[in-house]
Order: sequence, then C-alpha cells, then structure tokens
Amino acid sequence: MPAYLHSLTRRCLGTFFMLVKIMLPVMLLVRLGDLYGLSDMLGHGLAPVMGLVDLPAEAGLIWAVTLLTGLYGGVGAFVSLQSDMQLTVAQISILSSLMLFAHALPVEQAIVRRAGASLLATTGLRLGVGFAYAAFAAWVCRTTGALSEVATPDWLPAGVATSNWGDWAAATAQSLLSMLAIIVALFLLLDLLKAFGIIDRLTRALNPGLRLLGLNPDLTPLTTIGLLLGLSYGGGLIIQETMVRNYDRRDLFLALSCLSLCHSLIEDTAIMLAVGADVWIVLVGRIAATVLVIAVLARLLRRTRPHVTAGT
Repeated sequence: MPAYLHSLTRRCLGTFFMLVKIMLPVMLLVRLGDLYGLSDMLGHGLAPVMGLVDLPAEAGLIWAVTLLTGLYGGVGAFVSLQSDMQLTVAQISILSSLMLFAHALPVEQAIVRRAGASLLATTGLRLGVGFAYAAFAAWVCRTTGALSEVATPDWLPAGVATSNWGDWAAATAQSLLSMLAIIVALFLLLDLLKAFGIIDRLTRALNPGLRLLGLNPDLTPLTTIGLLLGLSYGGGLIIQETMVRNYDRRDLFLALSCLSLCHSLIEDTAIMLAVGADVWIVLVGRIAATVLVIAVLARLLRRTRPHVTAGT
C-alpha cells in the first residue's frame, strides 16, 4: 500500500504540474484579453460560427484554445469565462462535444500522420463531424427544450472574471486545486478499472464491434486501447506496429479516423462531465456518431482505390 500511494502521488502531482503549465498561462492570457477587450474582438469574429450551434461568442475562444492546446487548455479558458456566459447544460454539452471531437490538433494530428493516415483528411473529419454533431445536438435540445437549466459546477469559483487581481488569483488557485482533486479521482478510477480487469474486458467486448465496422482485425485491439485510453496510446502502438508490418492504407485510415473522432473515452469524458456536460450527449451520442461515420467511410472506401487515403 505505501508503494502504491507513493506511485499515485508521484503520478498525480506530475500530471497536475504538467497541466498547470498548460492551464495557468491560458487563464492568464484570457484574463488579460478580457481586461483589454481582445476577447470581445475575437468573440465578435467567432460569433456567427458559434451562433450556428446555439453558443455565445465567448465559446468560440474556448474552442480555439482547445484546438491548439488540448482539453485542459480549453477547460482553463472555460473556467475564466464561465461565470459571464451562464451556459445551460445543453450549451455546455454542445461546447464539450466540439472540444472532444477536435482538440490538441498540432500534437494529435502529428501522431495520426506519423501512423500513416492523411493529416488533412483526418483533421477535416474531426472538425466537420464535430461541428455537424454539435449542430444536431443543438437542434435536438432547442426543439425539445431538454437540458435548458443553467449549470454551474460546484467546484468552479465565481470570481475568476473579477477585475480584482487578488480575487482572481484566489479563484484561479481554487480552480487548479479542484482540478488536482479531479486528477486524483481519475487516476484512482483508472487503477481500479485495470485492477479488476474491466479495461481488458471492455477491450475484448469492443473488438468484435470494430471488426463489424470494417476495421482490420489486426488493428482493432490497438484501436480499442486508443478508444479507451487516448490517441497517444493507440496511435503510438499503431506506429510501432507499422514498423514491423505493412498495412493497407485503407485499413490505417479507417483505424486512425476512428481514433481521431473518438478516443480517451474514460478520461476525456470524465473531464467534460466535471464541467457540467450531459453524459448522453458527450459519450453515448458521440460514440453513435463515430460508429455511423466509420461505417459510411468503410463502405465508401470499398469502392475506391487504397491510394486515395494515403498520408500527405
């Protein structure tokens, strides 16, 4: 037990300090931009696009930060802006969906390209499918009136947007400490899932479904790992595999497209749930959308030559 606690503490603090390096500069830049009117200028430019998915202009800034830095950078921007936006559960879920489908593009798409899929095609797929899904979710929520209540997670402080630097610093510290608690909970959850063999069982359960979609049976275990634990895991394993075996480019494209659209189902979903998103939109619906897109791609690619999906 002492050895495990030492390992858990080391992993949690290492991850926390890495995320502080990402989130704190983003939160500071968002605050400075807010004070000097830069956020408003950028927001006005992004307002028409965000309006298509029933989100305020500020949400465009959050997604832009997410695209460049990743989910935690986006969460940092969200923490800085959420008290001004007063988003409903539906809006948080829609924004979370945009963030989940497309984030950290410079890093993650480099992995996808190195693994053998087209950078342009997979990036376009993430942006296009993500926005289409967000628009559909927005239409459903608007039509039905579902999830219309304003949501403010208890762990998010209200003073981040204040003009007083002392209050801002205190609220920011509270946010980061709350994030540390979330990180500890995530690591404990992952360790429990591994200890009880749940991740292995999930992997075995997902493999037949991925094969039915048309994925190469040799690539489905690696794809499943990426779906559960992240694109870096799955993409890295696929990169290693391609060093010793030559795969058809169609197979690589399908596997990496699946990973690009839907990965890290445990950690990334938990983060979005923590900021107030609805599980049906950010998990169940996202998986369904990915299955539909990959099934259509698999059918279309059967009619085309393999070189169409070659890496760029």
